[in-house]
Amino acid sequence: MLAFGLAVAGCSGCLVWFALTAHAHMFEPAVLLLAAFALVTNLISARWDQSLEISGALMAALVAGAFFGPAAAFTVVLLAEVPSWAVERLRPVALPLNVFSLGVPALVTGAALEGFATGSSTFFVAFGVLAAISVPLNLLLVSSLGTLYDGLPLRSLLRAQGQMLPTWAINVAAIVAIGGLYAGAGLPALGLVLVGIVGFTYQSRLVALANARAERYASLSWGVLSGTMRNLDMRDSRTARHSAAVAMFARDIAKAVGLSSTEQELVHTSGLLHDIGKFALSDRVMEKDVSLTENDWKGIRRHPTIGAEMLKDLGVYGPVAEIVAAHHERLDGRGYPNKLSGEEIPELAKIVAVAEVYDTLTASDTYRVELSSFQALTELRRVSGSQLEPRYVEALAEVLGGTSTDYRHAAAADFDRELDVERRVSAAAVG
Repeated sequence: MLAFGLAVAGCSGCLVWFALTAHAHMFEPAVLLLAAFALVTNLISARWDQSLEISGALMAALVAGAFFGPAAAFTVVLLAEVPSWAVERLRPVALPLNVFSLGVPALVTGAALEGFATGSSTFFVAFGVLAAISVPLNLLLVSSLGTLYDGLPLRSLLRAQGQMLPTWAINVAAIVAIGGLYAGAGLPALGLVLVGIVGFTYQSRLVALANARAERYASLSWGVLSGTMRNLDMRDSRTARHSAAVAMFARDIAKAVGLSSTEQELVHTSGLLHDIGKFALSDRVMEKDVSLTENDWKGIRRHPTIGAEMLKDLGVYGPVAEIVAAHHERLDGRGYPNKLSGEEIPELAKIVAVAEVYDTLTASDTYRVELSSFQALTELRRVSGSQLEPRYVEALAEVLGGTSTDYRHAAAADFDRELDVERRVSAAAVG
């Protein structure tokens, strides 16, 4: 109620100011053009942080105020905000809040510039200063009242303002540039540049919508994958820790051999999901100390293929599925599921294979007798060249040098920490 009351009071004050000022230039063609521009950009505006809108309404109102006075500036505000509020069916507080937050800087700019010779150097200096004040003032008013109205903590307001900082200078420069263009070339040039800005705003909206869809899809995909891995961990308590450890070792090997950050992320993700195909195995196969039949081994040898198919169906980018499918292949062609050899095996799958074998040998929760890090590296070097890629075995040895026992045996490997769903969803949206 306090936020709504402040917005209504501020809006009422602007209306009183508007009523008392001269109305000679309210319906100049340029003013109507600016109002139309403001309305269109309001309707197709891009959203920032799902709470603040970036549109051309303030830009249009300030230009109108600079050249035609405060009444013209507030006319632009009213002609833009009232129809867009009605069309978009916004909540009641939005109308007085937006009119107030736009009206104050627009009216102040129009009134302050009335004493300057339009188009002079001092006029544009003053216009630039007023624009530099108006942009953050508008953002501060709308975000502070919006934060108060929604009952959000102050830190959310500060975060939103911080995110908007990079746009302030761009908005100020654009406002002054549009004013200069109109002063020098007149109405046709103004119309042309405004159409260009509308096009850019529309493209920004499309990008924002695409990012939102990508984020929702990524959130769903990673939610399903995470849930599948947790279900698998309930059946076999080794799975989550082992997957986190393989991801950690694989990423560090990739870093040690100088692979790019993209490849490091790719091999890390593949390590996390390399055993997801075991979801299709029977509970009996997942138990310790069970004698496996030939049919059981056939199922085990199919788990890389099953995992790759699951990842493809969920839309996880293709290279991860290829790596997961090949992480049990051997250099000598005696691996599974496709008996690939040498260069036929994806390079990143060779890294995951080294990380997977090492953790299996050194972990206390696997089906083998736990080996020391030294013993495990000795075994990896023994099969180096036939099963594992020598380059990556030596890179792992380099990574392990001087590290703690906790790291070498991955006792504290944590699936949730390595997964970091929020970061992955954000990265998918940006990408």
